[in-house]
Amino acid sequence: MRTHSKLAGIVAAGAAVALALTGCASNASSGDDTASGDEMETITVNFGYIPDFNGTSLLAIAEDQGYWEKYGLEVETPSFTNGPLQIQALGTGDLDFGYIGPGAFWLPASGEAKIVAMNTLGQSDRVVGQPGNDTIEDLRGKTVAVPEGTSGDMILTLALEQAGMTKDDVELVPMEPSAIVSALASGQVEGAGFWYPALATVKEQVPDLVEIAQNSDFEDTVAFPTAFVAGNDVVENEPEKVERVLKALRDAITFRYENPDEAVALTAAYNALDEADVAADASNNKVLSLEELDTLTEDGTVDSWLTGMVDYFVGSGKLESAVDTSFYTGDLFLQAGE
Repeated sequence: MRTHSKLAGIVAAGAAVALALTGCASNASSGDDTASGDEMETITVNFGYIPDFNGTSLLAIAEDQGYWEKYGLEVETPSFTNGPLQIQALGTGDLDFGYIGPGAFWLPASGEAKIVAMNTLGQSDRVVGQPGNDTIEDLRGKTVAVPEGTSGDMILTLALEQAGMTKDDVELVPMEPSAIVSALASGQVEGAGFWYPALATVKEQVPDLVEIAQNSDFEDTVAFPTAFVAGNDVVENEPEKVERVLKALRDAITFRYENPDEAVALTAAYNALDEADVAADASNNKVLSLEELDTLTEDGTVDSWLTGMVDYFVGSGKLESAVDTSFYTGDLFLQAGE
């Protein structure tokens, strides 16, 4: 059951900005011997999300298909504008679980949370420029907006590095996502490290906006996975809660892969968005099957993604030194399918 958030302050602010921005699987996926929700004590879960396809689709599916109830979960889903805000809420205990994009992976890598499930491979990030700014070099000395600590920050850093530049070569302006939409649309900034679907809103007013760099430009060296995270205390002290949530997510992953059009429709309804806009958003990401996610976890591919990301975060100054990939609890994700 989806209920209204009781969180205060930061959650309410996140939800307000998000609104401004956004204008049946079988038991085999999670184990056949799981008792139904009616036969177990209900566990309450606070699960943060971002109102886009990556951040919402599994939660929308879990609600619609009854997966929360199937595993005895009553889930509150407060909306956020980015991953770092959710990591903060995990640390204070206001959230149990949340969703993050690749730009926020440095936070669990630094010990502030655990990644409990991989989600999709993001392909929606861009470095964009106003008309006339055709290359990253054209942005030298100009105002460039970025939501700090996000995948927009990450792709801007990578694009600058590829051109032999750093953030010192541009006039960097940290902004919230909704402010970037307004700043780009009004021409107040010359460029940005940002993402779809918000960029689609900008292009309605700036149709000649230039896409200077995108995720695929760096796929040989850095992956852009999205993921679900949990608070450290939740992982350590509430194993049953973690297992039940992961079982529900696994069911939803299977449904999403097998029913892509319905996944888009459910996400659109959940966020009160136009279905065509959500479909366009989904097309900018690679949806992985449950079998793929299990295999990629088992064969070490996910660890290689995370190692590459750690190296990037060390180079960009987000992490002081390299760390191992134990911040991803892949063993728990796999065990939830047994």
